[in-house]
Order: sequence, then structure tokens, then C-alpha cells
Amino acid sequence: MSDPVSSIRNLGEASDAVYARAGIHTAEELRTLGPDEAYRRLLATGSRPHFIAYYAMVMGLQGRPWNDCKGKEKDALRARFDALKAEATANKPPEDKMEAILDEIGIRQSS
Repeated sequence: MSDPVSSIRNLGEASDAVYARAGIHTAEELRTLGPDEAYRRLLATGSRPHFIAYYAMVMGLQGRPWNDCKGKEKDALRARFDALKAEATANKPPEDKMEAILDEIGIRQSS
């Protein structure tokens, strides 16, 4: 039996269901995809963008605690995250883009 996604440092048991919705069922699949492709898949299947979740996954894949990311490294991860988020928004239909904008500026109540 393969190790679940939650066996990766920083990813809890709730991560298993979130990643499974994106077609990622094992820790090995996540490692093979890498953090950026995995995050693309999460966003494509409805996960809301969240920088801490992204960098916690990146740090976990490196075997590091989530709060180990600082300074220039964190700035570089933020740039990667922002690019992934922009890419996901650009690929959405117009009505989904409006919902994403409302979510981002806090107009809509989170579900």
C-alpha cells in the first residue's frame, strides 16, 4: 500500500481528500508531480488559493517544517504562488473570474 498524501510533513489528514479530488492519491504521486503542478491541479478542482497552504506543501516536500520558509526564499515562493493563482484565474470562464475577484477582495461570504 502506498503512503497517503498526509504522510508528507505539514499535510494533515484533511489533505488526503483535497488532493484526491485533484487526482493525487499518494505521497509518491505528489512528489512526482512536484509542488507547482500539484497546486495547479488543486486550483483547477476548486481549492481556493492560499499562500500558506502552498508553501507548507513545498516545505513538506523538502522535509522541512512549514514555518522554515523565510526571507528571499519566501519571496520567491510568493512569486511562484502568485503566478499559479493568476494562471488559474486566467483559465476560468468569465463568471468564475468574477466570483474569484469577489472572494479575493472579501465581498462574498466564504462557503
